[in-house]
Amino acid sequence: MIDRQDRAARSALYRAVWRWHFIAGLLILPIVVLLAVTGAVYLFKDEINDAAYGQYRLVAPQPTPALQPSALVAAALDSLPGTLKAYMPPAAPDRAAEVKILGANGLKDTVYVNPYDGSVLGRLWDGGAAGSPAMYVVRKLHSLEYVGWLGNRLVEAAAGWMVLLVGTGIYLWWPRGRNLGTVSIKARRGRPWWRDLHAVTGLYTGVFIVFLAMTGLPWSSVWGGKFYELSYAAGLGMPDGYWSDYPTSTVPVGDAIDRAPWIMEKQPMPLSGASTGVPAGLDTVVATVEGLGISPGYALNMPSGPQGVFTASVYPDDITRERVIHLDQYTGDVLYDAGLADLGALGWAAEWGVSIHMGQAWGLANQLVLLAACLAMIGLAVSAAVMWWKRRPEGGIGVPTLKADWRIPRTLLLIAVAAGIFFPLVGLSILLIAMVEVAVYLSGRHKTI
Repeated sequence: MIDRQDRAARSALYRAVWRWHFIAGLLILPIVVLLAVTGAVYLFKDEINDAAYGQYRLVAPQPTPALQPSALVAAALDSLPGTLKAYMPPAAPDRAAEVKILGANGLKDTVYVNPYDGSVLGRLWDGGAAGSPAMYVVRKLHSLEYVGWLGNRLVEAAAGWMVLLVGTGIYLWWPRGRNLGTVSIKARRGRPWWRDLHAVTGLYTGVFIVFLAMTGLPWSSVWGGKFYELSYAAGLGMPDGYWSDYPTSTVPVGDAIDRAPWIMEKQPMPLSGASTGVPAGLDTVVATVEGLGISPGYALNMPSGPQGVFTASVYPDDITRERVIHLDQYTGDVLYDAGLADLGALGWAAEWGVSIHMGQAWGLANQLVLLAACLAMIGLAVSAAVMWWKRRPEGGIGVPTLKADWRIPRTLLLIAVAAGIFFPLVGLSILLIAMVEVAVYLSGRHKTI
């Protein structure tokens, strides 16, 4: 009798997990495909930018030294009058200098200058950290920023559900008695072939999908905001005390420069000690930050207003060399200089996670592994859609049914509560789905879906 009850309980839990796996997967399927496609493209943004815009970004190396930064900036401003916003020295002998200028039309462009002769190679609308207008669009699509605040929350909810889908998928796959979970595609055709493809793909790539989801969450509004607050409060993110000797503005670092360490983005920008005077020369500031050993590929942002500061920042492939340096715009004194080693444990871990997530940490191998994970996500979404299409009844959705008494297994309820606490937007979406299910059940339509 007890054994029969145990079997019934396990069967009820299995069907309930299957039902929620099905519903959640179907709901987030379009977002998963969008994230996977745009993520796969963005992994190779540097290669794509060089291929598409090589006539601007690349130059022939010369034996003569490069011109002074001030001369390169002057050439850029001659071709596009406006306000200098940032200067990026050539990252390598075959790279152009990049000068970011805010024009009279209110738009910011990047002007590319040959560092050896000062000739202007062309200009593009500034794509910020993405490096080009095309990759800017890909980046915004990846985060759904075109949809506003709702887009960020949809991506966050989808990321949390991806973690749960991997977990519930492994539970559904797990061998039970003689029903061995498949580790290879055994079926020849039809729905069983798609089922095996779905199971095997999830089995071998689940850990990478969870990694991508978790390392993308720091950018989210709710989960990322709370993680930032807890990290900072515990002294494990951005350590306290860096600004104790200097006044600060209300402008966060993330709004002032294209790319800052994630844990520093919400920290306020420092202010220069004086509000008037003669700003330090560009050539002097460049010499100062390069004398401090900043890695090539850095950007030097100009002061914003009379109390603003020069900010040199770099986010290289070698994350251990990321760095942010603030300098007083009048004296050229260093107000702040820190890199990865200065962050707390959670800030350090988040920076490593973000770097790997973007395919930077270990070069081509990093890119190819995550490309495979993105392709796996697409494969999982396609196979799930095909399975659903093949099993759906005429005039219905084909949601796996629950037992007639409609009781929720205690284990599933505990999982839902835990998931809601760790992923707040997942918890909210669970409540919304549950409300819809109750409404459908009470209406009597549950027999037809």
